Amino acid sequence: MSRATREAYRDTLLPLLTRHPELMCLDSDTGLFGAEHVAAAGDQYLNVGIAEHNLMGVAAGMAACGRVPFVNTMAAFAASRALEAIKIDIAYNRLPVRIMATHGGLAAGHLGPTHMALEDLAVLRVLPGMTVVVPADATATEAFVEQSLHLAGPLYVRLGRKPSPALPAAPLPVIGQAQTLRRGGDVVLASCGPYPVLACLEAADVLAGHGIEATVLNMHTLRPFDTQTLVAAARPASLVVTLEEHWCSGGLGGAVAEALAEAAPTRVLRLGMPDQFVDVVGNQEHLVAHYGLTAERVVRTVRTALGTTARSGGPVREDVST
Repeated sequence: MSRATREAYRDTLLPLLTRHPELMCLDSDTGLFGAEHVAAAGDQYLNVGIAEHNLMGVAAGMAACGRVPFVNTMAAFAASRALEAIKIDIAYNRLPVRIMATHGGLAAGHLGPTHMALEDLAVLRVLPGMTVVVPADATATEAFVEQSLHLAGPLYVRLGRKPSPALPAAPLPVIGQAQTLRRGGDVVLASCGPYPVLACLEAADVLAGHGIEATVLNMHTLRPFDTQTLVAAARPASLVVTLEEHWCSGGLGGAVAEALAEAAPTRVLRLGMPDQFVDVVGNQEHLVAHYGLTAERVVRTVRTALGTTARSGGPVREDVST
């Protein structure tokens, strides 16, 4: 069933407020919390308006006084407009602020390039002590919100806007532990976020029909990064392919390449958004297809890199540049 990750977050947080008086919900006019939600949260809800930098400062002050704020804003603003406050006020002081960033990746594609967040994972994962997670569906979002109650230090969670499909049945994800969704010894497909993870699962099914067995990893936590699971999957494979709704520089592909370069050098091909500002306006599904964040592209990339041929007997060619 399709469900929006941002709504899963809201619906999980609200009942937690009544059981945990130290929790706070800080908003920035996101529209996620309607009148009924505000009434249910009572004094544990505060809307500071469209003032994202100030929002992070207020959250830091509350956290320094023993509260645990959940901060609602859009990912594009958290990673840019509010970054100084996140870096100095929150991360530097190792405060337990939960930055719940909606409209991640291409989710705000209908609003144009100013509202798309294609740099947030690169920016946030380099901050010391910052935990960075990307739920792949609503169930994972619920699990991460619950787990965050026992997490030390700051947390950044990248959420979507509209409903996205649920992953096939799998054990609940745990922050800091990559999910192995499928096992195979020829290639590793690593991804994060709803559409990339589903695309890699679909690609693995297609590749199996061509005699190529793929391990599929849901690398939902970019920091702390689960190098151990990645290395174990990569050692028997001849290729690792990453797919993400993010510019290729510094995101999941960068984290994978860094980890393998140090622990188990392996060929890595990074698939993601091209190195340019988005010049197309449309909904998320349209943009994901337009920019090739798809199972078809993953399949072509893997088959080209491994030197396989199409069933027609002709060579498969794919530009895997990023």
